[in-house]
Amino acid sequence: MSTSLIWWSVAIYLAIAVVIAFISRDGKSAESMSGYFLGGRQMNGILSALSYSATTYSAFMMVGLAGLTYKGGVGALGFEIVYFAGVSLVAIFGPRFWSVGKKFGYVTPSEMLGHRYQSKAVSVTAALASCLFLIPYAAVQLTGVGYLMSGMTDGAISFSTAVLLATVMALFFCYIAGIRSVVWTDSLQAVMMIVVSTLVALLVISELGGFDGLFTTLEQNNANSLSVPGSGLFSFWTFLGLTIPWFFFSLSNPQVSQRLFMPSSLKSLRQMLMGFLVFGLIYTLVSVMWGFSAIVAFPDLAKADMATPALLASDMVPPVLAVIVMIGIMAAAISTIDSIMLTLSSMVSRDVYAVVKPEASEKQQLNVGKIVIPVIAVMAYVFAKLQLSLIAVLSVAASSGLVVVVPAMIGAFFWRKGTAAGALASMLGSGLLVIVIYATGGKLLGFSAGIWGLPVATLLFVGVSLLTKAPKQVADDFIEQANSTSMSKKSQSASASKPAVV
Repeated sequence: MSTSLIWWSVAIYLAIAVVIAFISRDGKSAESMSGYFLGGRQMNGILSALSYSATTYSAFMMVGLAGLTYKGGVGALGFEIVYFAGVSLVAIFGPRFWSVGKKFGYVTPSEMLGHRYQSKAVSVTAALASCLFLIPYAAVQLTGVGYLMSGMTDGAISFSTAVLLATVMALFFCYIAGIRSVVWTDSLQAVMMIVVSTLVALLVISELGGFDGLFTTLEQNNANSLSVPGSGLFSFWTFLGLTIPWFFFSLSNPQVSQRLFMPSSLKSLRQMLMGFLVFGLIYTLVSVMWGFSAIVAFPDLAKADMATPALLASDMVPPVLAVIVMIGIMAAAISTIDSIMLTLSSMVSRDVYAVVKPEASEKQQLNVGKIVIPVIAVMAYVFAKLQLSLIAVLSVAASSGLVVVVPAMIGAFFWRKGTAAGALASMLGSGLLVIVIYATGGKLLGFSAGIWGLPVATLLFVGVSLLTKAPKQVADDFIEQANSTSMSKKSQSASASKPAVV
């Protein structure tokens, strides 16, 4: 494919995205932690749904999930459907996040945990754990962009150049207007990638003989790809190790759960969830069909993650459409990267710096957050250069570490006896276990870190909490607020006086 066509397409996309990002700027909101990192808690349902979708369905889907399908067959669909089922957790926890965030002014999920358990150590630990495990996940997005651009140009655009480009673009969007520019550019990216990728997937399938022809060929030549456990990647325990962390993604990943603080109202939150579910179902099916199509068209790829780049560079896809799909995938990856950078920088400034320097003003916290953003970007870039393993597997590895916060998160909302000591023990103990398992070969007693993390974290949280004393008054106030199913009159009047961003 023409390298100049790709560079011109990137330039046009960047020009449009920059204009949208600058239009989204609001000088006043960018001067506060809540404004810069949460958009002033005034995002409407449509923007929230599109942004949530673009942030969640990143390079993992059209590059990673397609690659996982190429390598593991239909088991990849089951793996992603489990994640999709896990989004139901947002229906349970979303209103609770939104309600306590509005009441207590939380900026980060780790701040919420620290207040609930009355422990700065809890908020610091949750923030540092997020940094440790989320930076590799950000690197995964950069890797996806690298594979995509280098694969489509047969190496004319190098992997390193593509990764550097994605890193710089993500930094740029973060600094224009914080989360507001990210949300608005996310919306552009989400619409572009869902529409064009669906159309191109249908075009590729028609070139391969339609759905009947595609699946007939798969059945004849690659029958294992249509059966469970598939072609060797999936076994029951492998599948379980991948899906347990993935099911809890919407709670464990702070760049996702932080967005539950952003909608302007419960109605907007519900619209966000419904829009995301529709988007996610379509995009999941499209990504899996990409993987199946690549099995038929290119059965001998050296790297499974090259499935999508190979299809887009083939004669089956007109160059203009291929480039638009590439831009959509790249934009989605950048959306996830800048969301992660903003979330982690907010956690470092709000939950670590503010503990070290409690007298720091909100403006000082915001300045520290902005300084941290490029540091996180550089770390992600260095990690991406290693090009480790499958994108999908690396994504789950990051979630295996992040899932250790889930017991403390669930306990915060539903168990008054949960304590700071229990939360710390669960995060530190199971987090260390996950790191040791990955550092020593990826398995303990034959089971992966994805299987060990959550049960061990749960046992530690419950066991230590039963032996220690919970902050009863704060727990009661927190849970009472979380369980309120409708906005108070004060919240309603505040929402009415501040119209949602449209």
